[in-house]
Parts: sequence; C-alpha cells; structure tokens
Amino acid sequence: MATLKEVKTKISAVKKTKQITKAMKMVATSKLRSSQMTMEAFRPYAEKFSEVLGNIADKTGDESNPLLTPKEEIVNTHIVLLTSDRGLCGGFNTHLIEKAEALYEEKIAQGRKVSFTNFGKKGNTWCRKNKLTVDNTYLNIVGSKISFTTASKSGDELIMKFLFGEYDEVFVVYASYQGMASQPPVIRQILPIPVIETKTEVEKGTADRYLPEHIIEPSPDELLNEMLPRNVYIQIYHALLETSTSEHAARMRAMDNATKACNDMIDSLTLAYNKARQAAITAELMDIVGGAEALRG
Repeated sequence: MATLKEVKTKISAVKKTKQITKAMKMVATSKLRSSQMTMEAFRPYAEKFSEVLGNIADKTGDESNPLLTPKEEIVNTHIVLLTSDRGLCGGFNTHLIEKAEALYEEKIAQGRKVSFTNFGKKGNTWCRKNKLTVDNTYLNIVGSKISFTTASKSGDELIMKFLFGEYDEVFVVYASYQGMASQPPVIRQILPIPVIETKTEVEKGTADRYLPEHIIEPSPDELLNEMLPRNVYIQIYHALLETSTSEHAARMRAMDNATKACNDMIDSLTLAYNKARQAAITAELMDIVGGAEALRG
C-alpha cells in the first residue's frame, strides 16, 4: 500500500497537470473562435464562386480547358494531406492519416504511383516513417493564421505539374468541421476539376426552373481560363481553414476530457489518502492501547 507521502505527491502532480490541461483548453477555445469566424465568413464566397464557375463551364463545355479534362491514362496520383504540427488533440491526426493511408493503398492496388504534399508535421512524419514519396512539405501552416498566398503558391505548383504530366490526378485529404463533436476526414478531388454542378430552383424546392444568367466579357473561354486556377486555390484554402478549425475543436475537446480525468484521479487519490491516513491513525491507537494494557498488566 502506498505511503501517505507518496499519495500526497501524486495528488500534487495531478493538480499541476490539471492546471496545464485547463490552460491549453482555454487557448484552444480562443483560437477556435477566431478560426471558426474566418472559416464561416469564407464559405459563402466559395459556394458562390462554384455557382458562377459552373454556369460559365456549362456555356463552354467540359473539354474547353485542360484542368477540366481527365487524363486518358492515369499513372501518377498525388495526395495533399493536411494534418497538424502538434499533438494533444485526441485522434484528430490518426483519423486523417488512416483516411490518406486507405486512399494510398487503393491507388497502389490499381497499379499507380503515389506521391504526397504534406501540410503539417504529423502527416510528414508518417510519410517519412513509411518511406513514401514526399514532393513538398509545408510546416506551421495548419492551426495558425492562414494566408491565401500559401494556398495559391501550393496550388500553382500542383497545376503546373498536372499540366506537364507529372500528376494525372490530385486529391486533398482534410478534416471537415461539422461542429464541436464531429470533424470527419474527407477526400476531395481537385485536379482534374470535377464537373461543377449548378443548383436550380427546382432542386431548391420551387416550381420554376431558373438559372441566373451572367453577362460574360470578354468570352466564356477566356474567363474560365482565369477562374479555374483560382478554383484550385479556393479548394486548398477552404480545406486549410476547415482543418485548422477542426484541430482547435479537437484539442479543446481532448483537453476538456483530460481535465475531467484529472478531477477523477484527484478524487480517487484523495480517497486513498484518507484511507491510508485513517489506517495509520488506527494503527497508532492500537499501539497506544496495547502499550497501556501492557503497563497495566
């Protein structure tokens, strides 16, 4: 049985751990609010951009731009994996890596060569550990203030390699923020750009079929050539915002659970301490009573 001093030392250590987890939860909560506001402000822009782009693509056809045209033979698959740089966020990174690993194994089974671009230290460490091909690594991006320049820079490189035949298809694996309790990993194809569908009023539940008509100058083809690369940037930027918000939510939840576990451990250790102290007091009383009886005899 542990001595009183050992139990007291454990209680002190758990209390210090609780202070750390509580502070980390407060930091994650603060970052979550800021990241969530940025993500929610960007969503309407991304949706409207896709709507306008889909309307223009309908006028030109899917084969009017090489970014819309699937390759006849797919040999090289590229995966953009978004993870965090730091841990202490539960199974957040594990789920993302498992999703990327499943996609990797699927493409390898189809006889394709697979390479990676990593945003985040955790995903990069996994790739290096398993000796996978890593073309680019971006650290200290997810979880911090994300610049659109980062998305456009990485997007430009992906587009150039796709056009020159180094990549035949490109997927991004990221965490989709659906609330505090759910941040499931998602796979999305970004090159070649999938068919962009526009919502009609019929799909929205109204009787009349109506598509907004846009005045296009100078021409649909020229405008599409300008907008399609930006669509890739927006997809990457949107994935970065979603993953960053999801990371803060996962860390906040993990630190909250850790704080609750510390409280449970403190209660358990306090009970053990009281039992040990009571046992020590009882033993001392027995010794006193025994000594007094011996003297009386």
